[in-house]
Amino acid sequence: MLKRLLLSLLLSLLLVFGWNNRSAVAHVEEHPSIHDTVADILVRMRSELDKEVLGSLNVDIVENFLNTDDRTVLGEHYLSFHVNVPVVLSVFRHVDLADEPFWLRSRDFIATEMTVTVGSDVFDIWQKEFDAGDIGLGINSISGAGRHYFVALRPVQAEDTLELTHVYPGQHTIGILEEGERVFTDRNDTIESLPEEFTGQTLIRSVNDRRREAQLLYLFQTTPYIAGELPDQVVLTWSEDPKTTQTIQWRTSTTIKDGAVAYMKKSEYQSFTQHLPKVVTARTEVLETPFNVNDPVNHRHTVVLSGLEPDTTYVYAVGTDEDQNFTHMAEFTTAPDGVSPFSFIYMGDAQNGLERWESIVQRAYRDRPDAAFYIMAGDLVNRGNERHEWDLLFQSARGIFDRKPLVPALGNHEYQGGEPWLYLRLFALPENGPAHIAPKKAYTLEYSNALFVVLDSNLPAESQTAWLEAQLAETDAVWKFVVYHHPAYSSSPNRDNPEIRSLWGEIFDRYHVDMALQGHDHAYLRTYPMKGGVATSSPSEGTIYIVSVSGTKFYDQGDLDYIEKGFVNTATFQVLDIQVQGDRLVYRAYDIDGNLCDELVIEK
Repeated sequence: MLKRLLLSLLLSLLLVFGWNNRSAVAHVEEHPSIHDTVADILVRMRSELDKEVLGSLNVDIVENFLNTDDRTVLGEHYLSFHVNVPVVLSVFRHVDLADEPFWLRSRDFIATEMTVTVGSDVFDIWQKEFDAGDIGLGINSISGAGRHYFVALRPVQAEDTLELTHVYPGQHTIGILEEGERVFTDRNDTIESLPEEFTGQTLIRSVNDRRREAQLLYLFQTTPYIAGELPDQVVLTWSEDPKTTQTIQWRTSTTIKDGAVAYMKKSEYQSFTQHLPKVVTARTEVLETPFNVNDPVNHRHTVVLSGLEPDTTYVYAVGTDEDQNFTHMAEFTTAPDGVSPFSFIYMGDAQNGLERWESIVQRAYRDRPDAAFYIMAGDLVNRGNERHEWDLLFQSARGIFDRKPLVPALGNHEYQGGEPWLYLRLFALPENGPAHIAPKKAYTLEYSNALFVVLDSNLPAESQTAWLEAQLAETDAVWKFVVYHHPAYSSSPNRDNPEIRSLWGEIFDRYHVDMALQGHDHAYLRTYPMKGGVATSSPSEGTIYIVSVSGTKFYDQGDLDYIEKGFVNTATFQVLDIQVQGDRLVYRAYDIDGNLCDELVIEK
């Protein structure tokens, strides 16, 4: 079992540390592999350190654990290049990194008293002289914190002409250091202030997405909610037609080898002994999360109930196929076959403070038990590849998602800089998205007279535009909703997603999407009806864009001319009532105490 866990750990590393198509770093044979070194260190830590130590690691413990070879690779072979003359090399390090990275000290870099401001971030400056030849620099950090460092060089002798070549990895590009210049290849942050002596120096732009490639801290976790023999984390989703199917997922410890769902119509129910329910055997899979040191392996069970009748309430229980040891009963209701009024809950980022998020999601359920389902627009948790966070999310939503289906979208925190493998394992979702991206990342479903299109805004917007347009062009739904994470119209003064606004916004305009349900910016926003980037006078002419947060992390809000309603430092949940009489949508936002914060009525 231990050997299998360690092999699984290596696979997890490939997924956790961002080695996907967007941020992969090709390994060239003559360069020692950072990836392999980190994987080896984590395997050694997992096998040599006690669970208690793994659960309380800090920078000092990890640094002391590194052997000489580890320090050489992590300290000298992360970023390399060739210079033709002696240089003064400056490393601009994010001040949040405190004493990291270790190689600045061990390689005798000198900390200056100078700083540079990039966007809203401050970087201090460390310097050292190097002879002409090959230069290798180390990792950004072992904690995974802070922005990535960037580098500047100037010749030691002013009369020399610097030639900088053979930059590896190739995503790090070369520029000229000056105010207004970008220092990352994958972010738009620019230099706001710069000591004059650095103006005109040669810049090596960094890849901010690489900042966690050597993360060794905060990976090993313990969960307070260990899987047991009794089923828990029962969650309803839709992976097929909501009118005639219901997908049910749950977990147990590995001592339970199989699972099953017993179900029947509520109208026919008296007891499972007098009226025998139908029993469907689950698909049972092993879920290995080796970084979870006190519960690394459990079983996930999934059943898709099919052949159900539309607009019908069913009672069900989950258990094992062998001993009929089922849980208490819960119920769900299938989608209507025709047009019927319905309501749903929409929430932005839960992400941080999930213990507090429990209060708002439970409030939403108490106040609106009639809501048919819950939409969450990404960042359900803070670190999407760490299972203990999902354990807390499910615990906080107990008694809700086993009765009301969850319709989730992917946020950047599900990715953690890499593939959202744990999200994709935990949720069975429709696989009707674009053929050229992974299943379940983008999907669509219909409910009553409404179409819901869920997109993955972590991927390039253009990767989903053709499919998005096809879904909107082919539907005759009265109401059209699009769900994704990164806002087309941001509430934050320092964030913008012009590609999403341009590519998707044009399609929203063409097919008149009623609402875009977004997250990410952690300050509440409702735009005017927008079309072509301009506010219109009526929802019949444009799309209304919402930004919502349901967790405890909040951002400032900009003074932006497209905001019709906005406020900060408030967690909300939104209730959308679709009324058939007159085709009327009533939108309301509530805070954690149930106070009405915003409302809007749209009539077709």
